[in-house]
Amino acid sequence: MRNRHSSRAGTIVIYTILTLFSVACLLPVLLTLIVSFSAEESIMKNGYSLFPEKWSLDGYRTIFVNSAIIFKGYLVSITVTVVGTLLALIITALAAYPLSNPNVRYRNFLALYFFITMLFQGGIVPWYLMNVQLGLKDNLLALIVPMLMFNAFNMFLVKNFMESLPGALRESAYIDGANDLRIAFQIYMPLSMPVLATVSLFYALSYWNDWFNAIMLVDNKNLYPLQYILFQLRSNIQMLEMLPTGANSGYTMPAESAKMATVIMTIGPIVFLYPYLQRYFVKGLVVGSVKG
Repeated sequence: MRNRHSSRAGTIVIYTILTLFSVACLLPVLLTLIVSFSAEESIMKNGYSLFPEKWSLDGYRTIFVNSAIIFKGYLVSITVTVVGTLLALIITALAAYPLSNPNVRYRNFLALYFFITMLFQGGIVPWYLMNVQLGLKDNLLALIVPMLMFNAFNMFLVKNFMESLPGALRESAYIDGANDLRIAFQIYMPLSMPVLATVSLFYALSYWNDWFNAIMLVDNKNLYPLQYILFQLRSNIQMLEMLPTGANSGYTMPAESAKMATVIMTIGPIVFLYPYLQRYFVKGLVVGSVKG
């Protein structure tokens, strides 16, 4: 009986800690959402508050003053994120598979070659010239291809996971007449879905939050991604705030509420994406515990 009560008390303590931790994580998001609907006068007077004196949609009106550009930016960002993530994931997996195969010659040298890219980079000027020479200018490929040269850290994550899979799988497939390409796509990649889901989230975040490629390689306004459009909008609001008093006819620019509104608009798709990928994270923990 005592063990039952102690177990129940321990469960209550664990759930209490998890609940408090969840509230602490959700509180900044909730505050950001409320501030985005707060009047600028209320923010200037009382700062960020969960209970503003006055509500307003001025922040969102400022962003959607030209809704066609915003929706077009959403379409560009979604297209670039989906296509870029899929291609980067395939390239990463195809690079990790041979490095996880102990039968591949010079695989340690190749791994060192990839590792060096984590320490040294060529610089912005060679990067820009190379992209221009490849024709990556004023097109969607300019927003996709420069980031397809996969992150070596992600590649090593996939490589280490594939190395943990039983080598007998590969040997059995060889005996049955399968080649390496078929083994990679039909055996190793499906079994590596937990780590691939994790890496795909990393790539999706990078593509979704990227605005640097748009600044450097895109001049066509129809190809601006959402992040770059919102970046320009925020810069314009800050510039208007610096105008002399009375230059804007007494109108208070919703700088803070618009800033929080841009945060809500940009994190929305990622918030919806994460719960779908979370089940693969849980599966990865289960697989790891069974192998242990």
